[in-house]
Amino acid sequence: MMDSRLTAPRLAGLLGGWRSEQPAYEAIADGIRVLCLDNRVAAGTGLPAERELAARLAVSRTTVAAAYRSLRDSGHIASVRGSGSVVLAPHRSGTGIVAPHAESVDLQQASPPAWPGLAGVMSEAAARSASLVARSGYDMVGREDLRTVIAAHLSTRGLDTTPDQIVVTNGAQSAISLLAAAMVAPGDRVLIETPTYPHAAEALRRRNARLVGIPVDPWRGWDLERAEQAFGRTVPSAAYLMPDFQNPTGASMSSDARRRIAEAAAGVGAIIIVDETTAELDIDRPEAPRPFAALEAEVPGLRTVTLGSLGKTVWGGLRLGWVRADPEIIRRLLAVRPSIDLGTPEFEQAVGALLLPRMPEILAHRAAFLGEGRAALRRALEREVPEWEVPDVHGGVALWVGLGSASSTQLVLAARTHGVLLSSGPRFAVDGGHERHLRIPFTAPADQLTRAVEVCARVWRDSAAAAPPRPVDALV
Repeated sequence: MMDSRLTAPRLAGLLGGWRSEQPAYEAIADGIRVLCLDNRVAAGTGLPAERELAARLAVSRTTVAAAYRSLRDSGHIASVRGSGSVVLAPHRSGTGIVAPHAESVDLQQASPPAWPGLAGVMSEAAARSASLVARSGYDMVGREDLRTVIAAHLSTRGLDTTPDQIVVTNGAQSAISLLAAAMVAPGDRVLIETPTYPHAAEALRRRNARLVGIPVDPWRGWDLERAEQAFGRTVPSAAYLMPDFQNPTGASMSSDARRRIAEAAAGVGAIIIVDETTAELDIDRPEAPRPFAALEAEVPGLRTVTLGSLGKTVWGGLRLGWVRADPEIIRRLLAVRPSIDLGTPEFEQAVGALLLPRMPEILAHRAAFLGEGRAALRRALEREVPEWEVPDVHGGVALWVGLGSASSTQLVLAARTHGVLLSSGPRFAVDGGHERHLRIPFTAPADQLTRAVEVCARVWRDSAAAAPPRPVDALV
């Protein structure tokens, strides 16, 4: 029984710039395979009818029929006469939705391993468990001691903050969903970078927001003219930005860029949601600018909300995040929170309260670890695929590599069969595209990064050698 059915316009939007050097039917099939790999199309989802999708993609029905046949052959979908085609559960796939073997290099999450001192801090928190269980366990705002150290940490970074400006959440993703529920109404326009953190875009789409993309890349940064025009033309209610070590590009906004975007947002009354989950992953930036929200003191009318977490700095398994906002927005968040969750677990909060005062030590370790990974990844890329464009980033978690051809989806699928798991460029797109880019995190050990690049280079060259000299689509 199908849980839902994708419309042809929605699937076409997810596929984005699907055309490649492959025959059209296989390019469509591969695009859908990657949507399944990324869980953007869940098991049990019905696909559009062949005729509807063909009309939307401007290809023949024969082309779509061949694409669906390829997906059936690879175990990604099943088709029943009269009922249409439905996506199968991951374990039914024959081309590796699940990791092919135990030695796989998984670079999909872009999350470093746990900080080595975490287990000791957890033990220290556990020793105080009697005081934890004495509390009710239902706390929508967060423990006062944790909010106090979060506020102190933000103040040290140049953003004066008091504990009553903080709400503790179940990680950054929970914070984004909470903000979307409280601040975005169906039909609202929301500016968002493209490429961007895909789960943020998904949270906003669940609110039926109309996303307006602002281009950003690691070489030229944010397209400020486009951004200013978009604020003035669309008058968004909010904007979602990652000003420091943006995921996936690794770019960071200059002070001038921050001010121009702040002034554009203030001019139309848009609230800027500042995602700082990667902001402190600095490796060797010449100078770290003040937090974006500090501009509220300088730009009249600017309103910001800042979210952060310990997921990238300490451990992805520590689901602890926070939102910093003015009291009026805090009240709005607390009003909608009971419909989303009933508070953040006490143990995680106790661990967080012990970790925040140790952030200088933690961040120094992270800088060294990520610096080694970045250096190993760059060396491997320069040696194996000197044709690719490799940006020079000063921190963050990944490189946004230019492939020189629209081959990201094909490369990800082929690498997966060799045990290297990556996310394709279109995964990070707002309205399709980015087939010429690949996010490669440097959050794994150096030997794994080297192996991943070797596999990617091999399958990329094999694909290029097998491709016809010009795009061929006999079925269109």
